[in-house]
Amino acid sequence: MLDRLIATLSECLTPESARRVLALKADPILQARVADLADRHTRGVLTPEERAEYGQYVSYSTFVAVLKSKARQRLANPASE
Repeated sequence: MLDRLIATLSECLTPESARRVLALKADPILQARVADLADRHTRGVLTPEERAEYGQYVSYSTFVAVLKSKARQRLANPASE
């Protein structure tokens, strides 16, 4: 389902916007927070609130990963513009 949703969104990508999507990165503070939550999740010591927060980050990460995949496809196949 996520792939189909993002497929529609990716149709709007120009070469420039696709390159910008591929350059997206979380800032260092956010990266550190997610790494901490991931480590604590692995050890099984997250609070329910932290578990929910971590789940949101995982969902966002999945969305961005699929969007980046679509951006790469868009750049590899410019005829689909």
